This record gives sequence, C-alpha cells and structure tokens, in this order.
Amino acid sequence: MGQTSGSSRGSAAWLKVSQGSDRPLARGSACPCGGLPPGATLGVCCAAVIEGERVAATAEELMRSRYTAYALADGDHLFRTWHPRTRPESIDPEPWVRWAGLEVLDVVDGRADQTSGVVEFRARWAAGEGRTRQRGEVHERSRFERRAGRWFYVGPETSATP
Repeated sequence: MGQTSGSSRGSAAWLKVSQGSDRPLARGSACPCGGLPPGATLGVCCAAVIEGERVAATAEELMRSRYTAYALADGDHLFRTWHPRTRPESIDPEPWVRWAGLEVLDVVDGRADQTSGVVEFRARWAAGEGRTRQRGEVHERSRFERRAGRWFYVGPETSATP
C-alpha cells in the first residue's frame, strides 16, 4: 500500500476510515464528518477543501474538514489550516486512533462574510483492539478566524478564571 498522489495521507490512515480495507476512501464514500449537508459524500463535503481545490467558506466547514483530516491522518491540511499564531511546529495525527463520529453542537458566527466564529463539537474515537481497546471523545468549543479570505483554526475557547 502506497501513498495517495498529491497528499501526505499514508496507508495507515486509510485503514482507519475504510474499516480495515487496504483501499483508499473513495470520494463517493460517506464523508467521515457526517456530511454537510448531512449524509454528503467525501467528494461533495470535505475532499476539495482538504486537497486545496477550494477554501472553506465557513468556520463550520473548516472544522468539519479538519475532523476529516484527523480521520484520514492528513497532517498537511491540519498544519495549513491552523492559525500561524497558535499552531505547533508539526502536526502528526496518531495513525492508530480511529475517529468514529462527529457531532456539531453549536455554531456561533463564522459565516463567509464574517471574520471570526466558534464551533462546538463532540468527536468520538477508539484505539486498540480486544481487551486493550479504549474509547473516548473530544469535546471542544473551537475558535476560528478569517484572514486573507481563509478560515483558520485558532484553538479551544478558554474561559477566564476569577
């Protein structure tokens, strides 16, 4: 199994989202993010944003493409869409983590004509097999900023402590 052309996605990533198959996730497959609109295929939903064919129009669309990039272990997309002010030096999604579902809980602003937004989500994951299998979820209110016509992930919303 080799890498997909034009992408940094490795074979381990494809195993996670294709239920153990050695074939890449096809554009006609259900999008890992659940789809926007719901049930949309990878080709209709996140593929064009992840592959750089177009930019995300909204903060929610960028958040969904980032979830899908985690599911595909596409660190390049994650790096390119993380705000330069807050991003780490490198982003290497864990290939043994299988992302198992995304639920968008709240969207505040982040439309195409705005410069900031917040998207709250819950993402389920699983790792390991048999008795070593672990499951969990990430629950975050993510901040996004639009700069030079592109949306960027800034980081989790933090609350001020008294």
